[in-house]
Amino acid sequence: MLNFEFKNPTKIIFGQGEIAKLSTEIPKGAKILVLYGGGSIKSNGIYDEVMNALSGRQVYEYGGILANPEYEVLLGALEIIKDKEISFLLAVGGGSVIDGTKFLAAAAKYDGTPWDILSKPIRTLEGEALPFGTVLTLPATGSEMNSGYVISRRKTNEKRSSSGPGSFPVFSILDPNVVKSIPQRQLANGIADAYTHALEQYMTVISDADLQDRFAESVLISLQNTAPKLLQQDFDYHTAANYMWCCTMALNGLLQKGVVTDWAVHAIGHELTAYFGIDHARTLAIIAPSHYHYNFEYKKEKLAQYAERVWNITEGSLEDKAKLAIEKMEAFFHSLGIKTKLSDYTKDYKGTAERIEQAFIDREWLGIGEFKRITPQDVKKIVEMSY
Repeated sequence: MLNFEFKNPTKIIFGQGEIAKLSTEIPKGAKILVLYGGGSIKSNGIYDEVMNALSGRQVYEYGGILANPEYEVLLGALEIIKDKEISFLLAVGGGSVIDGTKFLAAAAKYDGTPWDILSKPIRTLEGEALPFGTVLTLPATGSEMNSGYVISRRKTNEKRSSSGPGSFPVFSILDPNVVKSIPQRQLANGIADAYTHALEQYMTVISDADLQDRFAESVLISLQNTAPKLLQQDFDYHTAANYMWCCTMALNGLLQKGVVTDWAVHAIGHELTAYFGIDHARTLAIIAPSHYHYNFEYKKEKLAQYAERVWNITEGSLEDKAKLAIEKMEAFFHSLGIKTKLSDYTKDYKGTAERIEQAFIDREWLGIGEFKRITPQDVKKIVEMSY
């Protein structure tokens, strides 16, 4: 097991009816900016719950932070933060709203050009950002309990990320009842996103960090078991609760401690979202099978372990198990209604591999993956395999 440090300061408030606790979790006298997405929280009752809990407080609001939060849109919120001297941010939404809020929290106290935080990138240290909390409405990204965030810039077709110990939410409220109003497509995306988060921290090489492997395998198995029940027509609170907690645990920083991690699938997938607007989770499902096939030789032992422990595949050679593991993973994405080829999403895919290769070269991303051995030329081949 590798050396590591672990500190996660986010307070989790989990369960039904817990949104009411906003009244005690946000400091008295704070000037609050509530941030949200396309307005669905006003039709599903969550907005009313939040505002009731904040009754009597000085509250401003800013909506329109949509999927793949855009830098230009967030600058409008930044103006309000500075003009109104906002002292506390509250993200009411899914990963995109929470990611946008993390960026705003950092940018509010940054003296330079806000894009520097992402392009350089600049890690936000403790005390260098506005405090913020979240009310999670769309489980998927784990952003409610980690410090990372990804922001898009439309005019340059870029997706950039940053993080830092100062970018953790102070608290996050997780009420599984919000799952009632989530469309099935978004639920499928959430499952695929969380599943790939666990894979990126697990599907590397054989490790002696057995507990970490077992943590990741538990998340994967739970998501596999939960998925068919979650996607049924009837809402079940306990299924929703398992799903929500899996999404949080998949990326709250715990799984990656003491082990090497990959993240190549995410790095490549982000480019497909930037170019084509494909849902983030679906870009991961497009790239993951090709990535594991292309890097089969040095991942096959871990793939075989995944086959045995997660899919109960016990027969065949190591190579046979490893190949079947990739097939099982891809079939799982298909069971969610998620297609796994780029050509399923766009007819304009020719030249994409070369474009991404050049983008990685231009950014000097010359080696990605757990051992930084995947070159831009390898990325080109992986993308071509995904056509």
